Amino acid sequence: MPPVTLSAMLPERVQFILPSRFRARHPLVPVVRLAGPIGSILPFRTGLAISTVAPMLERAFDVEGARAVAIVVNSPGGSAAQSHLIFKRIRDHAEEKKLPVFAFVEDAAASGGYMIACAADEIFADPASIVGSIGVLSASFGLDKFIERFGIERRVHTAGARKAMLDPFRPENPADVEHLQGLQRRIHEVFVDLVKARRGGKLKDENGYLFSGAFWVGTEAAELGLVDGLGDIRSIMRQRFGEKVQLRLVEPPRPALLGRFFGRRSFSQGGLIDPAEALGALEERAAWSRLGL
Repeated sequence: MPPVTLSAMLPERVQFILPSRFRARHPLVPVVRLAGPIGSILPFRTGLAISTVAPMLERAFDVEGARAVAIVVNSPGGSAAQSHLIFKRIRDHAEEKKLPVFAFVEDAAASGGYMIACAADEIFADPASIVGSIGVLSASFGLDKFIERFGIERRVHTAGARKAMLDPFRPENPADVEHLQGLQRRIHEVFVDLVKARRGGKLKDENGYLFSGAFWVGTEAAELGLVDGLGDIRSIMRQRFGEKVQLRLVEPPRPALLGRFFGRRSFSQGGLIDPAEALGALEERAAWSRLGL
């Protein structure tokens, strides 16, 4: 008959009084939640960027005794560079610590959000999640007719013939558009190569439509090989590591106390609406709206 241990004698809810070496040890999976547009950093609307995400990732992969790391993704996309930096940081930690990574999609892992999800060894989605949008987007407005109508003269002085390219207050220049599309093609190639390298033979793409910028719900994404299956973090982690698996959320870093009081002052030190915050809210809403959310 095996000896009775202290951890077996005490209920789990009170085992915190024991030294760590005497507590019952259950499989542990740190969880990092990455939610919001990528690269959109404002005082009231902190998006995802390597500067804010890196500390959480480091803490998650440093958890002693972790069996894996789970990444919960809920993002419509955003900055290609920030997406790739976050992707690379996850892979660097995973390879250094020799830990498997699981990604779980909530509302969406679209565009840069899907790039981040591809850092995982396995991706799971809800049947109603939006997944994909493997493409590059640039959007602006043409306001040259507007200022002409109201007699507004645009004065721009540059050093460099192409410095003011794509200025929305000037008529569109075909050469500028060609240059922009060249940049988009090169960024798209990076994205496509990354997805192919990470998803390998799992992808089912007979006509190249997967990389057209289209997106799908979770059930379709599973059929196309964009995700490995359907399910939520609790059920999948229990299947992999047992009913007693512990999911430990890694909290994002909080701003310093003084920063919370003085770093969130409104426009003109007293106005009700900060134009930068309002613009950020509109951009975030537009990013989600492109996915029908």
